[in-house]
Amino acid sequence: MSHRRKWRLAGLLAAAAALCTACSATGSPVDLATVTSVERPQPAGVEVNPGSSTGTAAPVPPCDPNASLRPGPLPPAGQMPAGSTMKAIQDRGRLIAGVDQNTFLFGFRNPTSNALEGFDIDRVREIAEAIFGDPNKVQYKVITSAERIDALKKGEVDIVVRTMTATCARWVDINFSATYYVAGQRIVVDRASQITGVDQLGGKRVCAAKGSTSIMKLRESPAPPEVVAVDNWSDCLVMLQQGQVVAVSTDDTILAGMVAQDPNVKLVGPRFTEEPYGIGIPKQSEDMVRFVNGVLERSIASGTWTASYNRWLGQATEPAAPPAPRYRD
Repeated sequence: MSHRRKWRLAGLLAAAAALCTACSATGSPVDLATVTSVERPQPAGVEVNPGSSTGTAAPVPPCDPNASLRPGPLPPAGQMPAGSTMKAIQDRGRLIAGVDQNTFLFGFRNPTSNALEGFDIDRVREIAEAIFGDPNKVQYKVITSAERIDALKKGEVDIVVRTMTATCARWVDINFSATYYVAGQRIVVDRASQITGVDQLGGKRVCAAKGSTSIMKLRESPAPPEVVAVDNWSDCLVMLQQGQVVAVSTDDTILAGMVAQDPNVKLVGPRFTEEPYGIGIPKQSEDMVRFVNGVLERSIASGTWTASYNRWLGQATEPAAPPAPRYRD
């Protein structure tokens, strides 16, 4: 190799080395901060120790929350009495019902058909069939637990069928049908948990839905927990799965749906409340209350209620036992 070619090669190697040095200087890896823990994301709208109001703030007169208005004879489908609430619904062409889409077995969206299904949805369909002769003439309005009373007071829905406990406080603002199901509050925990009852939840994080009576009952416990409130019960299950709460507490029927969805959680402890479910109806629509009660009586007498119960709840809860209606007039 000639002397000139050696110098040219040396120059090229030096230039390449300089270039590589520059690349190294600008492309050096940055030391990453050591990550010791990751904060799990929470569902939207989570509140810790929220307000406990589940109805009006006015003084609540004593009542029998199970006692509704006595039904009269049911008119034939499609022939609702002139001037009645039911006639206005018939003329509109659809029943507007406030429901849930996140509570498995009661009100949930079938992932295959995208249809709303469950024990509560069956009650809605019965009412629509009694008005129109067609159970499909329903406009479903999905609402949270906290939205139920306002939806009725504002006239946004004709009825609310959403695992709703009849209470004296709620009777001040809305009407209820006769009781169509009686649940009771319990708790669900991780399958590996040593918790066996509500008395062991003191100071621990427990999830419940906003606007539910479950929050109030937890606060009345001898060992009150730290309540974490969410919009939907499905959010509680997610938080339990992620270890953000130690338990979920609500009606055993709702909890049974969680256990059916996730074999890694279990239902523990006895019932510590009684929760009579009623169909919510606007305060001014007493004729609709009597009509709905007639539909419920017919459903129980015909066996339709029992068939619905066996389909949705028969494997998850107690044997079917329709509640006996109570009326105050």
